[in-house]
Amino acid sequence: MTGVNRMTDLRPSLSPLITPLRGRSPGLAAGLLNGALAAGLGLGSLTALVMLLWISSPYPDSGPGGALHVAASLWLLAHGAELVRTDTVSGLPAPVGLTPLLLLLLPVWLLHRAARDAVEGDPAGGDEGPAVRARTAWAGVVLGYLGVGAAVVLYTADGALRPSWLWTGLSLPLVAGVAAGAGVWSAYGCPRGPLDGAHGVPALVPGALRRLLRDPGAEPGRGRLEVAARAAAAGTAAHVGGGALLVAVSLVWHGGAARVAFTQLTEGWSDRFAVLLLCLALLPNAAVWGAAYALGPGFALGVGRVTGPLSAAPAPLLPPFPLLAAVPEAGPGTPLHWAAGAVPVAAGLTVGWFVARAGDGWSRGRTALGALLAAGLCAVALAVLAGLAGGPLGAGRLARFGPVWWQTGAAGLLWTAVVGVPAALGVRWWRGRSARSRNTRERVAGTGASVPAPAAPVSPPPAATSDQPSASASASASDELYDQGDPTGPLG
Repeated sequence: MTGVNRMTDLRPSLSPLITPLRGRSPGLAAGLLNGALAAGLGLGSLTALVMLLWISSPYPDSGPGGALHVAASLWLLAHGAELVRTDTVSGLPAPVGLTPLLLLLLPVWLLHRAARDAVEGDPAGGDEGPAVRARTAWAGVVLGYLGVGAAVVLYTADGALRPSWLWTGLSLPLVAGVAAGAGVWSAYGCPRGPLDGAHGVPALVPGALRRLLRDPGAEPGRGRLEVAARAAAAGTAAHVGGGALLVAVSLVWHGGAARVAFTQLTEGWSDRFAVLLLCLALLPNAAVWGAAYALGPGFALGVGRVTGPLSAAPAPLLPPFPLLAAVPEAGPGTPLHWAAGAVPVAAGLTVGWFVARAGDGWSRGRTALGALLAAGLCAVALAVLAGLAGGPLGAGRLARFGPVWWQTGAAGLLWTAVVGVPAALGVRWWRGRSARSRNTRERVAGTGASVPAPAAPVSPPPAATSDQPSASASASASDELYDQGDPTGPLG
């Protein structure tokens, strides 16, 4: 198949055990096997971890069947599915929908690899391996993955952590479809042609918006949409990285409270290991919460309890947890809390710098529009991350945890646009000024570096070929007569 990027000779395949089967039945069957294998690997990894913790626990709450149910429920939670806890003190079911973002990376990576391997065919066959169409490979991987997922849902339907049918039916196919589609796309070398319309704008974009994004004079890799997407990715990384830095500083500041919470939750080494793993899995969530805090809307720790840089409402009764120790105290904000605004400022400067650097040679209007587009894409990314990083942890006052997605996206758009557009224009002006100064210095240096040629001897003017003397000869004769005092000179 033309255009398929074969990189399997540089990395091991996801499914080496089923290579003979794939060689005999390429196409949909290979995709089904890869999808089922990806689901089995993710489920097996979580099961092994949960069983290890259950075996090492001195006081297990349930038998091996309960541990297997917990592992299967965690696998569903890793896809963004909401779980319902039935063994509560009040007897009422309590939803659990806060997905650890680090746990989400496991199924996404496995699905990506499975779809890429399904497209590339038999890794041992070289160029003779079967070539699989993109739609066939994608459909096979998704169907194989969802087949295992349906079995897991049925298995956990009568456990202590039961999946919510609505959220599971939405999140599981969505994660499988998007991750498998990204794997198929990367296997084809990330082509832009099938997705692009006129002038590099996706064909699915409405006509009015496409005319706004259209960039007829753009060079390859320097289209307005491409530059804005790269700048938005850099700005989003700056927001989340700044949020992670705020969390780290706050944890160091409240180190004593974090240690006390850690010791209250744990008794043996197995409990400490489990709490440590949970904290690591929730670190990306905490980074997004920190970014929302720096933007201004903050995050919720229960219904009616919002923590932001301007003010923090009194906290409800929360369980002791090391990451919760980093939450600022209740009360009005101080200049120390307001300093968190440096994070969105740095993110806006990052967006402006990337737009001006990638769009070197653009006009002021194109640069400003590129920065605005990058701010919009960055706001969308922040809103998605905020929605994924939060969720309920129970009923009543525990029904809302984390940032509000639309508030975070709106604040991200405002901050990034207000800072990013002037920054892009300023960097554009500075780069143009520096380029002009550099060109001037190079011209001056080039002129001064050349060695002047020796002066040629002055030769007498050639004799006049006509009877009339030349003008220079007449002037010389007149000057000589004047110097000798001849009254018939020019002043005589």
